[in-house]
Amino acid sequence: MSNITKPAPGLESVTKKDLYKAFAASLSGTSLEWYDFAVYSAASALVLGQLFFPAEDPYTATIAAFSTYAVGYISRPIGGVFFGRLGDKVGRKKVLVYTLLLIGIATFIIGVLPTYQDVGIIAPILLVSLRFAQGIGVGGEWGGAVLLSSEFGDPHKRGFWASAAQVGPPVGNLMANGMLALLTFTLSAEQFLSWGWRIAFLVSLILVAFGLWIRLKLEDTPIFQALQESGDRSEKPVTEIFTTQRRQLLSAILSRLGPDVFYALYTVFILTYGVQRLGLDRSTVLSAVLIGSATQIFTIPLAGWLSDIVNRRVLYAAGAVAAAAWSYIMFTFLDPSNFGTIAFSMVVAGTCHSFMFGPQAAFVIEQFEPRLRYTGSSLAYTIGGVFGGAIAPLMFTVVAGPEINFLPVSIYVTVACLLTLVGLFIGRNSVPQEDLDYIDKLHGARVHL
Repeated sequence: MSNITKPAPGLESVTKKDLYKAFAASLSGTSLEWYDFAVYSAASALVLGQLFFPAEDPYTATIAAFSTYAVGYISRPIGGVFFGRLGDKVGRKKVLVYTLLLIGIATFIIGVLPTYQDVGIIAPILLVSLRFAQGIGVGGEWGGAVLLSSEFGDPHKRGFWASAAQVGPPVGNLMANGMLALLTFTLSAEQFLSWGWRIAFLVSLILVAFGLWIRLKLEDTPIFQALQESGDRSEKPVTEIFTTQRRQLLSAILSRLGPDVFYALYTVFILTYGVQRLGLDRSTVLSAVLIGSATQIFTIPLAGWLSDIVNRRVLYAAGAVAAAAWSYIMFTFLDPSNFGTIAFSMVVAGTCHSFMFGPQAAFVIEQFEPRLRYTGSSLAYTIGGVFGGAIAPLMFTVVAGPEINFLPVSIYVTVACLLTLVGLFIGRNSVPQEDLDYIDKLHGARVHL
C-alpha cells in the first residue's frame, strides 16, 4: 500500500488522508448515480411499466418504461456541457456538490410519485421529467468524480485512482439489487407492486448525506489549484473541445459504447430474459446479478491497477473482445434448475466488463489536456452514454422480440464492442508529464512568493 500512496514529485503536500477522502468522495457520488439507474432499470423490468405506462400488452408497457430509462441518458449531454464547462472554470469540488444534490433529490421524489391510476397522464410526465433532471446531474457527475480521485493521486497510477468512480456502478448496482431482492423476499407480489418498490428510491437520501459530508470537507484537486493560480483556464472549453480535440473526443466516445451496452445486457436484459423467457423468479435473477456486482468491487480496481502496469489500451481491448464472446456464451449457463451456473455466468460477465470499465476512466480523461479535462471527459461520457447505455435496453427489447431471443441481442453487443476497439485504436496513451508540469508551475509560483 505504501507504494500506491507514495506521492509523485510535486505532490508531496497531498497526504494519504487526502487521497482516501478523494477516493471516497468519488465513489460515493457514482454509487448514488448507479444506485438510481440500477433501481430504475430493474424496476422498469418488474413494475414501472404496469404502474406508469398501463397497457393491455405487457411487452408494450415494458418498452415504454425502458424508453423513460433512456431519457436519463439523453439528457446527460446537457449536464455534460453545463457542468463540464463549469468544472473547468470554477473547480471540481463545487460542481460535484451541485450534481450530487440534483441526482439525490430527483431520485427521492420518484419514490413518492403518484401512479397512473392515481393521477392519469400526469404520472408518466412527472416520471419522465425527473429522469431528465437526474440525467442532467449525472452528466456533470462522472467527469468530476473521476478527476477528484485521479488528480489527487500520482498520474503514473491514474488507472488505479480513477477506478474509484468506476467502482461506483457495481456498488450502486449491488445496493439497488440487494434492496430489491430484500423487498421481493420479504413482501408479497401485491405489496411490492403497491408500495414496496418506493422504498428502494427513498433510501437514496442516505447516500446523498454521506456524499455531501465527504465532499464538503475536501479541498479542490492540486491540478485545478495549479490551473487556477496560473490562470491557464479556457474561457470557452466546449468550443475548444469541438474545434481542437475532435479525434480525442471521438476516441473517448467510442470507448464507452462496448462497456455500456454489455453492462445493460447482464444487468437489465437478463432480468427480462430470465423472468419472461425462462420463467425464473425475480429474486433468483436479482440474486445472481447481485453476486456478479459484488465481484466487480474487487475486479474493477484490479483492472485499473493492471492498466498502470501494462498498456491501458491493450488491456481495455482484451476486455472488449472477452465481453463480445461472453455475450453469446453466457446464455448457455442460464439453467433454471441450477442457480450456481446462473451466478457463475454473472460473475464472468462482471469480470469481462471490469477489464473494460476499470481502465475506462483513466483512458477517457487522459485523452484531454488538464485545462479541458472536465469538459472533454463529461462530453465523451454523456454522448457515449446516449448511443450506448441509453438505447441499449430499448433496442434489446425490440430486437429480441416478443419471443425474447438472445442471439440478436448478442450481435448488437458485438457491434458495440467492435466500435470500442476502433475508439481505442485512434486514442492516445497516457501522458503523466502533462499533470506534473502543471504541479511544477504551481510549486514554482509558491516558492517565488
